[in-house]
Formats: sequence, C-alpha cells, structure tokens
Amino acid sequence: MISIEGLSKRFARSAAAAVDSLTLNVPEGEVCVLIGPSGCGKTTTMRMINRMIEPDAGSIRIAGRNVLDVDPVALRRQIGYVIQQVGLFPHWSIGENIATVPRLLGWDEPRIGQRVEELLDLVGMDASRDRDRFPRELSGGQRQRIGVARALAADPPVMLMDEPFGALDPITRARLQDEFLSILRKLRKTIVFVTHDIDEAIRMGSRIAILRDGALVQYAPPEHILAAPANAFVEAFVGSDRALKRLALIAASQAVQVGDSRRLGIVVDAAVNLRDVLARMLAEEVDAVAVTDAGGSRIGIVTLQAIRVCAGMPATTS
Repeated sequence: MISIEGLSKRFARSAAAAVDSLTLNVPEGEVCVLIGPSGCGKTTTMRMINRMIEPDAGSIRIAGRNVLDVDPVALRRQIGYVIQQVGLFPHWSIGENIATVPRLLGWDEPRIGQRVEELLDLVGMDASRDRDRFPRELSGGQRQRIGVARALAADPPVMLMDEPFGALDPITRARLQDEFLSILRKLRKTIVFVTHDIDEAIRMGSRIAILRDGALVQYAPPEHILAAPANAFVEAFVGSDRALKRLALIAASQAVQVGDSRRLGIVVDAAVNLRDVLARMLAEEVDAVAVTDAGGSRIGIVTLQAIRVCAGMPATTS
C-alpha cells in the first residue's frame, strides 16, 4: 500500500541528512512503527508521506500513485492524521470537530450526522451525551479518542499517527493502545505510527522500522527484531529484557500442553500473553497454570519450562 524508495531530506544548516535514502514497503492493512533515537528521521519521514515536508529525493507511492503527483491539500484529506496534542478546535463541539473533513469533502448533513454517531460509538463514546460537548469538557483520553474519530471520519485508507498516546498517563495509554489497535486492525487501515517507546512499538506494530541518523537499520516484525537484532545498536535499543518483550507477543494458547489441568488452582485465558502468565506464576509461586478457551473450558496447561523455551532461554533440567 505504501512504498517508499530512496527517500531523502536534508534541512538547511544541517551537515547530516535528516532522512538518508530510505526504502521500505508497508503492506495494506499493516501497522508500521517508525522508531529510533531523537533526530533519527522518524517524524520527518512520516510528515513527507502527506507532504507536510517536501522530500529532496526519492518517491512515496500510496496504492501505486506517487504522492508528489497529487495536490497536497487533496492528499491530506485522504490520509487520517493523529498527533500527540490532538489539535481539536476548542470552540467547536465534538460533533463539529469530527465532521471537519467530511464537510470539506462536501458531504450532506444527514450523512455527516450518521458518520459522527458511528465514530463516537466506535471509539467508545456516547453520541447523545458527547456530540455537543466541547474539548475542554473531556479528559485527555477522551480527547485522544475524538482525535482518532476525526482522523477516521472520511474513511481514509492510510493513517499517520505521531506519538498519539505520548501525553497520557501509563494506565490510560495502555488501555487506549489496545482499544485503538483492535479498531484500526478491524478496519484494515494501513498505518504509519511514530513513537520513541520500544514497548509501544512492539505492542502496536506488525512491522517495526528502526532508524538511526536518518538511515534504516532494521525492518521486520517485532518478534524477529527481538529474536535476532541486526546489530549491537538494535540489541541495545530494544533492551536487555527483550526475552520478556518476546513473551508479550505470544499468547498462552501457543504454549499450551496436554496435562492434568484439574489439579491446578490458577487459571488463565488462552488469549493472555505469556509475560502476564509468567507474572501470575511468580506472584502465586507456581510452575504451571491451567488454560481455558473463550468458552471457559480447560484446554491444557502452560508450564514455566514452556515459557522459558518460548522466551529463547534454555529449559532447566531439574
């Protein structure tokens, strides 16, 4: 869906390129996370996709069409854009904020009203209660929900998200990450997501692009990056706890074994990730838990040994 080839950008008075011959492809319906140290070029890259910054060289194609051949204003109306500061118009109601792009596209009012209701419901808000409220009346998490709803209003195939959860407290941030990842994947949007947080990148991305000094260092699914960092820089960047990060990507169902689950008092759902299962084991001082399916039926057990293997650690012999 998004194809970037030889993309470069150098700013005046800077000796080094902000983005240096970047090439990568984002398949349709996937979430590509751009991450790296400050000044690595991740935000510059994202802003070149919707031509808020013009590239010096290279091409960016969305669904086969070079964005440089598209009027910038028309292009931006076809791309959803969510930022950390949200950027809601303070004197407009929530409904009016969400309706911004549909009105620019000339939608009629009944269609706009229906779309506003759909999106408020989609992001977990109540249209009858929230449509006529103003941004100042909302919490930070609620404002971020409206920012996402506004970006989705015209049903764009591509979404750009620039550290959208960076200003939220950790508990709200984790909840919204899960909620919006579920929404966006269900809608099959192609997403470029910028963050400086490796845990967020692993959680949100189907592919992660690690940048350094404007160049691409490694581009792969998160589990591949955690299992086989391309070099010492990537290994240091993802952290010494990458075995635990790998466990967060693996559901208990993937490590379940046949065993007598009836003797086990600790029960976890098959969808729970192995990092959380491990935490539960350590807290309860057990070396195995029973696993249930979505209907609550026990389907087997997960052992500490199995978790060690999934994390890439040697199993103990005792």
